Amino acid sequence: MERIVLAYSGPEDDSQAISLLADEYDSEIVTLTLDVGQNQELEEVRDHSLAAGAVRAHVLDARAQFAHEFVLPALQAGALDDGREPTTFPLAHALIGKKLVEMAAIEEATAVAHRGRGYDRLRIENSVRALNPSLHVFSLGAPAECVKTRTNLWGRAVDHENREGPVETMYSWTKSPEAAPDTGAGLELDFERGVPTAVNGVPLDLSELIESLSIIAGQHGVGRIASPNERGGRIRRLHEAPAAVVLHAAHAALESATGVYAETPLKQHIRRVYPELIVRGLWFTPLRTALDAFNAVIQSQVNGTVRLQLLKGNYTVAGVRVIDLESPMLFPLVVPQS
Repeated sequence: MERIVLAYSGPEDDSQAISLLADEYDSEIVTLTLDVGQNQELEEVRDHSLAAGAVRAHVLDARAQFAHEFVLPALQAGALDDGREPTTFPLAHALIGKKLVEMAAIEEATAVAHRGRGYDRLRIENSVRALNPSLHVFSLGAPAECVKTRTNLWGRAVDHENREGPVETMYSWTKSPEAAPDTGAGLELDFERGVPTAVNGVPLDLSELIESLSIIAGQHGVGRIASPNERGGRIRRLHEAPAAVVLHAAHAALESATGVYAETPLKQHIRRVYPELIVRGLWFTPLRTALDAFNAVIQSQVNGTVRLQLLKGNYTVAGVRVIDLESPMLFPLVVPQS
């Protein structure tokens, strides 16, 4: 009997997908659920999967891999969609595609399946085909919803059809600027070779550092991004990415202070091209690998500390300390938020 690996998130429609795939393709269904920081009870997801007819249900903690292999390169490339919005969910789709291929190899499956649609579908399928062209990819589609919430380590979004604007109750990671503390907060971020390593002097693994920054910045109302849905669709998006916003600002300030490489035309070109590769599902391509190789040269010089001030939904870069092998130097730098 054939075997199919299904990317499984747990809702009722995904449970129905298990029986649908099993019946239509006369196959055993193995489910794969990834923890990428969505704050979901994943043991319950495993139980739902098995109860719905899956022969096996794999639940993997992929937070550290997501942070180091996907979030970090995007951060170091300065990958902001349209120059302002962190690429949060497209990065997770690349990881989903990779893990589907890996699990298909382990389970000796001949196909993988998912419930993505639109650009979500494109990114997952492009990733799978780039890594293993011999795998069949089944897209089951997803029901159209008025409100859809997506969460991972790098951000949270709510897609909705309210054309009048954001609804305060839809936010959960960030306080409104009016409700944020009047006193604000100072924040220090340490970087080594372009990798964030500590918050306010406390060393943290990258995934833990992102989670900590999400709490700190979110409490001060930093990280809200209201934007149209991908490529001008009808649905609007409420986007919260407090850690991504402050880390992009801090990394860009430190990179700029280290020397000329950060301001070369090629680096500026990478900032424009890299988000397109992510959004279009071209993560596993030679071009992205080549861009990362160039960025790696620059990141070897990105060492130091960035001081930020958070206040009622705003942030400013207050100072940058660039550290080299010879002598630590302090460069005051004040950059108001644009």
